[in-house]
Amino acid sequence: MSGTAASERDAYDMMARYYDATYATLRSAQDIDFYRELAVASRGPVLELGVGTGRVLLPIAAKGIPVTGLDRSPRMLQVLRAKPIPPTLRLLCAPMQDFDLGADRFTLIYAAFRGFQHLLEVEDQLRCLACVRRHLAPGGVFAFDVFAPIFASLAQGGRPEVEDARFELEGESVVRYVRTAVDVVAQRLDVAVRYERSRAGEIVSNESTPLAMRYFFRYELEHLLARAGFSSEFYGGFDRRPFDHVSGETVVVARPTPA
Repeated sequence: MSGTAASERDAYDMMARYYDATYATLRSAQDIDFYRELAVASRGPVLELGVGTGRVLLPIAAKGIPVTGLDRSPRMLQVLRAKPIPPTLRLLCAPMQDFDLGADRFTLIYAAFRGFQHLLEVEDQLRCLACVRRHLAPGGVFAFDVFAPIFASLAQGGRPEVEDARFELEGESVVRYVRTAVDVVAQRLDVAVRYERSRAGEIVSNESTPLAMRYFFRYELEHLLARAGFSSEFYGGFDRRPFDHVSGETVVVARPTPA
């Protein structure tokens, strides 16, 4: 495990406690609907890479589709296992760029909510795509989403710490703050996340962690996928609108090309 990967896992181990409450306030259900539709069309079995706390996979499992969730964070999986788990769901702890599920093959593999962006190096990205290709059933689909870089935002070089979420959790008020720096050479966002917890108006703790994300441009991704043996379709949103450079979303549906 590289040093980058270890710090990434540690970041999500720390964030797991706050994950569901944070994204209940920040994330719509559009991506859930998109991946669920793909899963229903595929009839399963389905594999999610970077399953986290199951925000996307649990609604798919509720359809009775056989599903497997894979994540490198033991703490994220612990949070997920504490929820009602349908019998069609299996959970595994492994990195998305290095997994081997033996003879298991899937009609749909997907990485929701920017999961692919946590692979910072091209080597890891290609290793992930090789694992995906090896585990897809004939006619299977690989889908994922990343954010579409906004040039004006990149040119600013990042942003100072700002509040981006506020919620109640376990009798406490929690405020999440985020600070971002842009590394245009490495095409990377270095993000500092801080959770401030208060009880009865008094701050009781601050927890902070760094987080790194690789950003991708549209044709860079197309060439990466082609290099890994995939043809691909690109959309500007989960409603499958045409891709454009100001959409803020890059949604990809890829299929292995014939050997």
